Parts: sequence; C-alpha cells; structure tokens
Amino acid sequence: MEILEFIRQPWPWYVSGVLIGLTVPALFLLGNKAFGISSSLRHICAACLPGKIPYFHYDWKKEVWNLFFVAGILLGAAVATYFLVSSTDAQISDQTMQDLVALGISVDQKMMPETLFSMASLFTGRGFLFIVVGGFLVGFGTRYAGGCTSGHSIMGISTMQWPSLLATISFMAGGFAMVHLVFPLLLKII
Repeated sequence: MEILEFIRQPWPWYVSGVLIGLTVPALFLLGNKAFGISSSLRHICAACLPGKIPYFHYDWKKEVWNLFFVAGILLGAAVATYFLVSSTDAQISDQTMQDLVALGISVDQKMMPETLFSMASLFTGRGFLFIVVGGFLVGFGTRYAGGCTSGHSIMGISTMQWPSLLATISFMAGGFAMVHLVFPLLLKII
C-alpha cells in the first residue's frame, strides 16, 4: 500500500488523541510553551491594532510561535481537504442519524448537516442563530473562561490547574445541556 493511500484511510479516534496529548510535553520541552489556540486572536489583534487598548499592549512577538502554530493548523487543514480526502463516507451511527431525523434534520452521511451549517442556511433565522450567535457565544465564553476547551482541557488539566478542571467540567456540562435540552427546543421554535 502506498503511503498516500495509507494516510487517506480513516484512522481510529485514539491516534489523534495520542498525538494531541504528545503536543503538551513537546511544547514544554521545546521552549516552555503552553498549548492553546484562543490566545492567537489576541496576538493578531496586538500586532495589527496599534491602538490604546491596554489589553493589547504587550510584547506579542514573544508569542509569535503561536501564530505559526495556528498557520500550520490552517495549512494542514487545507492540505487534508484538497489532497487527502478519503473516498469513504463518515461513519455515523444509525441511532444518531435516527435522532437527527427525529429533530427534523436531514442526514446524508455528512458530519455537519447542511440544513444547519451552510452558506444558504446562514441567511435563515435558524442558521443565523446557530452560526453567528453561537459563534459569538463561543468566543465570549472563551474569553470569559480565560481560554478555550483545548487550552483548559488539554494543557490546563495536564499541568494540574484547578481552574482548568472546573472550566472543563463546565464545558462538558454546558455541552450536554445544550445538546439534550436546549438544541431540541431551538429546532422546534425556529
């Protein structure tokens, strides 16, 4: 089997978990750096907005590695999207598909149903609520919690930070509540 075909095949979920987990000690060993993505937006704003906002007044150049890290993620996603696409459909359980259909969401073996997440749905009330308002709430929650889920759950817990454990528990509880309680109500209302 050639290497490209090997890479294109679906991999087990635990492979990415191990690779992400190894990122934490690698960053510590390579430069005493902390893993996190949400801080990159602050670094970009500090570099591009030379205003008088105190939040953006710091030496962002010391954190330029984080911008390269995020650029690498974007480049990797582009390479995977255009060159490493698998011919195998996503494997979604029958129960999940039945649950989505019961909520009125058409399912055709895609990870994100187009009735909720597409450019066409963006201009509907439902799409605007899920994409724009939901995106704002995620951004606000990230800033309010002092970091994103990857920063707290991967980096914070691995370095035994109590606030990160509380943040991760809150993320999970909020996610379960949204999916099982609020999401079905929103689909019925809108």
